[in-house]
Amino acid sequence: MPIATPAQYAAMLDSAQKGDYTYPGVNCTTLVSINAALKAFSDRKSDGIIQFSTGAGDFASGLNVKDKVHGTIVLAEATHRLAEKHNVLIALHTDHCPPKNVDDFLKPLIAETAKRRKEGRGNLFQSHMLDASNLPLDENMKLSKDLLKLCAENEIILEVEAGVVGGEEEGAAGAEMEHVPDSKLYTTPEDMLAVYDALHGLGRYMFAATFGNVHGHYKPGSVKLRPDILKKGQEALIGRHGQQAKFDLVFHGGSGTPPEQLQETLAYGVVKMNIDTDTQYAFTRPIVEHMFKNYDGVLMVDGDVGSKKAYDPRSYLKKAEEGMAARMARACDDLRSSGKSIFGKV
Repeated sequence: MPIATPAQYAAMLDSAQKGDYTYPGVNCTTLVSINAALKAFSDRKSDGIIQFSTGAGDFASGLNVKDKVHGTIVLAEATHRLAEKHNVLIALHTDHCPPKNVDDFLKPLIAETAKRRKEGRGNLFQSHMLDASNLPLDENMKLSKDLLKLCAENEIILEVEAGVVGGEEEGAAGAEMEHVPDSKLYTTPEDMLAVYDALHGLGRYMFAATFGNVHGHYKPGSVKLRPDILKKGQEALIGRHGQQAKFDLVFHGGSGTPPEQLQETLAYGVVKMNIDTDTQYAFTRPIVEHMFKNYDGVLMVDGDVGSKKAYDPRSYLKKAEEGMAARMARACDDLRSSGKSIFGKV
């Protein structure tokens, strides 16, 4: 039963916090990408987090349906079944839900978990993300409080965000780098204290603080990460409320970040780092190579018949799975989660 129970997920986060390592949170959209993530976690003996966005749910439900809730449930149910064959713990998470989709995405998914629990089954999801970072902090926290209470009733962890991550991820909360003021790109210790004061005691949550991070890839020099922001915020929090108040932090926009900067954040309480852009490229790159090398096979050029072996989707999707899994394995190594699975220990 490798999909983590709520208690196992809490133990995963506690272990990462104590051991100064981080779980990759990988966005998936298909069975192939789910299997790639499972392969990487299994091969590296790392527990991990698989997550789905509203866009992934739309895509998975098919062109004639485009129902983000239905598609996300399909992806989650499939992951539950596929993960049964792997001896690592996997948590399921939803990524970047903006306020406008709380009622038509997050709440129906929470209700689906509540339904399963009444039937004596385990949670469909272990955590969800509310991305209300485009709202003023007081409005963000008001919505976060309401959702955290709902999540806590079902042993679900809520991820919240304050500040703006540059770039774009599923159209949510991002902005072009030149249009984002520093005050939004770098969460202040005062903001971090305000988040704690608003949410403390309502249930367990993760916090995506911003320290200059962006979604996607940018040319060298465009991104000015300041991991010390996380350190200062944690120190302010611990100084006021004690060691037990330390945040479970989330690092968004990790693709393309130098390993040394990734690893600097591990000591500051980052327990989850999102990865999407890099894995999308690692998935697509082998497909492109296959098409170039087998051009006459994948196309019926000049009335020829092509090669079924070349245009059979399995021929290139297997390569896509391998490519994405290799990139995910590197993420496990970079984030030091390799070899640290707690499967069978909790």
